[in-house]
Amino acid sequence: MPAALPPAAEAVVMRWNPHGLALLLAVRSNAGVAAASVTLIGGDETNSVLLRTELARLTPRVELLPVDIDGKWGGTATGRPDHPTVDGAAGVGADRLVPVACLLLEGGSPIGREMLGVVRALRANGTRIVFALDGFHVHREWREVLERDAVLLSAGGPAEIVPVSARMAIVARANENAALADRSGVAMLHARLVAAAGAGAAQDQVEIVRARVIAETRQRIERELEKLRGGGDVAGLRAERATLLAVNDGGRGAAMGVLRNRLHLARVDLLHEVGVRIRGLNAAARADIERLPPSGLGGFPQGLQNSVEKITREVDRVSRQRLAELEELIEKAVRASELAGNPGAALSAQVGALSAESERRPRVGSGPEPRCGGVEDHLMIALGASAGFGLGRLVVLPLALWEAVDYALAPVSLLLGAAAAGWVVRARRQLADRAHLRQWVADALVNVKAQSEQRVVTALVEAEERLTDHVVRTATAHLVETDRRVGELEAQLRQAAQRRPALLAACERDIGALDFA
Repeated sequence: MPAALPPAAEAVVMRWNPHGLALLLAVRSNAGVAAASVTLIGGDETNSVLLRTELARLTPRVELLPVDIDGKWGGTATGRPDHPTVDGAAGVGADRLVPVACLLLEGGSPIGREMLGVVRALRANGTRIVFALDGFHVHREWREVLERDAVLLSAGGPAEIVPVSARMAIVARANENAALADRSGVAMLHARLVAAAGAGAAQDQVEIVRARVIAETRQRIERELEKLRGGGDVAGLRAERATLLAVNDGGRGAAMGVLRNRLHLARVDLLHEVGVRIRGLNAAARADIERLPPSGLGGFPQGLQNSVEKITREVDRVSRQRLAELEELIEKAVRASELAGNPGAALSAQVGALSAESERRPRVGSGPEPRCGGVEDHLMIALGASAGFGLGRLVVLPLALWEAVDYALAPVSLLLGAAAAGWVVRARRQLADRAHLRQWVADALVNVKAQSEQRVVTALVEAEERLTDHVVRTATAHLVETDRRVGELEAQLRQAAQRRPALLAACERDIGALDFA
């Protein structure tokens, strides 16, 4: 049996490199045992290739044999040309025992019935199984999935699942981040596979692994020493404190600037929207007046009122939409982080709502006043009578050649003249009524436009008041939270400064313990 690490050195390795110590113990326990290949089952193809690549970087080397399974264990299966199949000649199945297997479980969903059948078949054959939860870094619920898998697998015996992420190991290696490498779980999975497969067969392999574990541990301690001496252990705390102190008003200035600019833009856009819609309604009303029969002029004011109410609803909808967008912008500007209590949560239901004062809809009035007859009407009557009588005389003039109807010429000319005069007067009255209605529509829509603009401005002023109050309250809450967090950071910085000499001494002492390993 190879010489073990001294107790002091083993304690140092346990603190700084627990995965390396687990690997060393696994190699030592399997010294003199022939290594067996490990059958790799399950997992996504890409993740499986990455995991095999990362495991191949570690020593002692573990031989992995990937297998594709389709259907039940021992049943019909298909595989790719470069991968063996379940029942293929190069594969494993009911007619070929698997000494060691590594099952890659999905990190986003619990183990399925098919994989449970594979586990039962492997356990029935006495296979040593190492379980790994693959790709846990992309799933928030991986801990719940791991617990569920452990419960399902515990029915056939104890099952310890190793969370593993090959992509995290790649990033850790590129950035030389030992802590991230430990969290990736690749080293722990390698140690479990070595222990299960007996990959530490040769004495020289044990010595190589022992030296590598000690070197990795020393490297981690030296990096920590450099970080402590250069202040890297508190660089993140100082950067966070500087960021918090840079925004000394809780975000109030930025939020108020956004509020003023966006409110001014919303006022311009909404007033322009009101003007466009009123002008369109005026043009449509004039066209309707020209097409209306004389009997329909009396009901025109009510139709105009209905059109005004429709426009008012549309303007209100646009106003609420713009104010809701403004509220979202204010939230983004003022809330740099989520605060406990969420002081602005109730604002969304208020922004865009109209008060009782602004709920009064614009009205066109009770309708046009009766048109009073003027000098033009009297003059038109006289001109119509004169033209009518002249026309009557012109019509009956040929009848004057017959003396027998001479007595009827005067009454006939009078009747024709009266009819012509009545038609002229009635046509003039209709034209005057339409002109009077058009003038009333123009005056009424001017009033409606003023009421609509007042309605929009009132809604904007009320929204500005609510948003300003919201900004002040939220900024105050941010200031309180910032002061509290800055106090915590300063306390942590003081504690780090007090602990630094002791940590430096401890790191140097651990390096000294490794020197005698």
